[in-house]
Amino acid sequence: MIPRHLATTVERAAAQYPVVSVNGPRQSGKTTLLRSTFPDHHYVSLESPDERAFALEDPRGFLGRFDGPVILDEAQRAPDLFSYIQTIVDEDPAPGRFLLSGSRNFLLMQSISQSLAGRVRLTSLLPFSLSELTLRDVPSKDELLDGGARHPAPGGAWTEHALRGFYPRIHDRGLDPGEWLAQYFQTYLERDVRDLTQVGDLEAFGRFVRLCAGRAGGLLNLSSLGNDCGVSHDTARRWLSVLETSFVTFRLQPYHRSFNRRLTRRAKLYFVDSGLLCWLLRIRDAGQLASHAARGAVFENLMIAEALKVDCNAGETPDLYHWRDHRGNEIDLIVDTPAGPHAVEIKSGETVAGDFFKGLTRWRALAGRSIPATLVYGGGESYVRNGIDVRTWRDWL
Repeated sequence: MIPRHLATTVERAAAQYPVVSVNGPRQSGKTTLLRSTFPDHHYVSLESPDERAFALEDPRGFLGRFDGPVILDEAQRAPDLFSYIQTIVDEDPAPGRFLLSGSRNFLLMQSISQSLAGRVRLTSLLPFSLSELTLRDVPSKDELLDGGARHPAPGGAWTEHALRGFYPRIHDRGLDPGEWLAQYFQTYLERDVRDLTQVGDLEAFGRFVRLCAGRAGGLLNLSSLGNDCGVSHDTARRWLSVLETSFVTFRLQPYHRSFNRRLTRRAKLYFVDSGLLCWLLRIRDAGQLASHAARGAVFENLMIAEALKVDCNAGETPDLYHWRDHRGNEIDLIVDTPAGPHAVEIKSGETVAGDFFKGLTRWRALAGRSIPATLVYGGGESYVRNGIDVRTWRDWL
């Protein structure tokens, strides 16, 4: 079994908080993580119809069965439990009493944010990171940005990693990613989407997700998305919320410092897993991706999703942004650190071209040349050029 970097964070949290939650997309490895890390805990899955019915009809009796710490898998299926858990941990706040998993973002669920505020440690488990797949130590945000080479470096071309994606089952069982992702997406539509919202037309929702894939790495325009899908702006906003709540997509908000310039206020849209993104774009092999019009967007998505995993695995709130002014000058990624912002430009080309530095040069002219800046590209050599850290994708990840 491939060790998960989040395990250390969850173990530490379970020694401090009475309730710990591990949220993440379906099939990201949440159950395996909790059961392997806490083998002595009772375990019950609310995916089971009988267990779910018991929890919904008699929450007090359901929880009263357990005389020790318990793992409640897919806890969002019985949200009334959260109020009863609150009562139990208020009477006995023993650390690690309840470990909850869920394929819905509990941060966006009022039931848990209201019932368990101050009692729960929220964490997120995303699909594998490249550093997990290469069995490297847990990277910190500082290590991500410091410019040092990573060992062992991931082998193969970045296109192969992006196409395969990072869902554990594909890697653990050596499955064909296209076949598995097709089934995954169908299950997602038929089960998760129906649970999250009243989507009357699943075919239209599936079309909406594919349209989002075509806009990955771009500025989010809900009106345009709605028009292209044939739904209203409000419906597009609600459907995008479904994708975010179920850990399919995420947004980068614009960085707040303007440097006395007019900035865009729109977020940028990304997918949590590059393999699912490629499948939605109907990209089926690495050669096709290498020459595809979306090559740059997929590479950017891959790099930014990996940065997101670093924060999530450390149990930190992601401080990731983008920056763009009204003249089109932009930075793909701003990593906000206690020491200040770190600008990262992302280019899929294997050869560094002069125009790759345009955004970073403009940013440093406004923010100051002492502000650290990195160019991540699809080639194989890392070096420093004009004070900018040029990094191959292997050293970035």
